[in-house]
Amino acid sequence: MMSRLSDDPENARSSSLGSCPSLRDVHSINPAQLMARIEAYENREKKGISDVRRTFCLFVTFDLLFITLLWIIELNVNGGIEENLKKEVLHYDYRSSYFDIFLLAVFRFKFLILAYALCRLQHWWAIAFTTAVTSAFLLAKVILSKLFSQGAFGYVLPIISFILAWIETWFLDFKVLPQEAEEENRLLMVQDASERAALIQPGLPSDGQFYSPPESAAGSDEESDEKQDSEKPVV
Repeated sequence: MMSRLSDDPENARSSSLGSCPSLRDVHSINPAQLMARIEAYENREKKGISDVRRTFCLFVTFDLLFITLLWIIELNVNGGIEENLKKEVLHYDYRSSYFDIFLLAVFRFKFLILAYALCRLQHWWAIAFTTAVTSAFLLAKVILSKLFSQGAFGYVLPIISFILAWIETWFLDFKVLPQEAEEENRLLMVQDASERAALIQPGLPSDGQFYSPPESAAGSDEESDEKQDSEKPVV
């Protein structure tokens, strides 16, 4: 039991020393590769926004255009565009008009583009606000309005608007923010490694380059002097 207890601290000490990066490992890092990685991350930041955030902004734009297209189709199906525009815009009725669903898409587009494209927000509160407003408005409109009696568009527009809002929330929360956080951590790690590598001089000698001559035995000089005196001929 005592031998096991004595071996355990030694094993723990050796494992902790082995897990820590040594000077040779840091010195073996190629500075050119580190600088290339840092320049790549800096060029990526100079683009303005990341690729995944740009994809999110494109999807938000698609949301607005798709809802606009469906609303225009609805205006053409139920008669002329001019008459339906007067009916739904000038004589707006919450229970029978689709104009507010179009305005809801415009609200999502402006708010999300302002927050995540112009201000480059790195938090989920903006998308949570737009999704909550969209969900509450659509639920209230479906319950109180008479859209279901006006044909297929009474189902299509609210359902598609609801689905697109929640897809935007999922994409931002599970794709955009985690990937940008991971890229930022990688950049910090590369910069940290480059700083540690720069602290080590390239001409630092290793352990094998040090040489210590063997120590001479004590009193060897005195014995050699006595031997030389004894070998001298007596006159």
